[in-house]
Amino acid sequence: MEQRASIAVVFGIVLIDMLGFGLVMPVLPGLIMDLGRMTVDSAAVWAGWLGAGYAALQFVFAPVIGNLSDRYGRRPVLLASLLGFGIDYLVMGLAPSLWWLVLGRLAAGVTGASWTAAYSFIADVSPPEKRAANFGLMGMAFGFGFIFGPALGGLLAVLGPRVPFLTAAALAFANALLGWFVLRESLASEHRRAFDWTRANAFAALKALGRQSGATVWFIAATGFWMLAHVVYPAMWSYVAIAAWGFDSKAIGLALGVVGISSALVQGLGLRYVAPRLGERMAVTIGVLSFLASAVLYTLAGSTAAVYFAIVVGGLQGFISPSISALASRAVEASSQGELQGATQAVGSIAAIIGPPLYAVVFELFHGPGAIAQLPTMPFLLAAAFSAVTLALFLRGLAIARQAPPSP
Repeated sequence: MEQRASIAVVFGIVLIDMLGFGLVMPVLPGLIMDLGRMTVDSAAVWAGWLGAGYAALQFVFAPVIGNLSDRYGRRPVLLASLLGFGIDYLVMGLAPSLWWLVLGRLAAGVTGASWTAAYSFIADVSPPEKRAANFGLMGMAFGFGFIFGPALGGLLAVLGPRVPFLTAAALAFANALLGWFVLRESLASEHRRAFDWTRANAFAALKALGRQSGATVWFIAATGFWMLAHVVYPAMWSYVAIAAWGFDSKAIGLALGVVGISSALVQGLGLRYVAPRLGERMAVTIGVLSFLASAVLYTLAGSTAAVYFAIVVGGLQGFISPSISALASRAVEASSQGELQGATQAVGSIAAIIGPPLYAVVFELFHGPGAIAQLPTMPFLLAAAFSAVTLALFLRGLAIARQAPPSP
């Protein structure tokens, strides 16, 4: 009962945190244009650099924060990250100039530890056989936050472009207050280890984790390629929808809502009731095949109904990340769960840096007057190839993991 209550608390924290993140999405372009007195094209460039800077700082600091959680526990690190997010949103909401906005956004990259701490918390309180399902609940929280956050942000924007930022700050502070009173520490003192700066970077963390289990590095590499594949959705889906299917803003919003709902349902319900019967190997395989099939269906789609069918088929990709994360968490010691999640988030940050510009270049090469060929869905086909690499790396890691006993 206590375990369920703890998971419910972390679910609520992640959900509210993602709601705050999604709140500012609809108004960030307008605020950049207003503060910088620039056009939408210039604002898009600024937003792109802000996103890359955010991801780069997460790459640097995620392993540090993960190691800190292994030393001091998940609760203080999670609460500190929530307070940091609140301050960052407040700075952005009150920013008198564009550079203050940049400062707040980059600081959010440093304090963005909720994902790392939340996954480490779930690994602490979940028995090995239930970790995939409980990791899926975190994915469900991210999905619902991503669905409802932007919609709420759009409604609040009527009151002013800064209101969503201030609301996000209030949510983050309220979240920290909630956590202070109801969140209990999950990492027992006997499982903590001394903080070591030499391990507080992605490369050293991978080396240290690899010494515990040769499978871990393969699982993290598989997660990295999966994140590189999955980032095609936020990076290119809207542009592909306009070029390939003639969608307008309303159609794009509705379709992305369906993407988010299908992903949330698969991770929240499918991972709890279906994936345990399949096993991680089959779940990841089905997820990758789902992604491959959806990419082909997007390319062949000639109607809105066909696009929605592709979205539904691709929904099973929600099996992939939680299943890999569950196996990786079982391969390392309890005292290294934060280090594992920090290294994983750092690798994901590399994908967030590389993926969007890579897909943008591919899109430009296969769409427009000077295109090699008119195939605007080519970014999805490239992402499908990355997902196939994910499966290969995962299967290699699984073969190694089965040769050694799992960690508790």
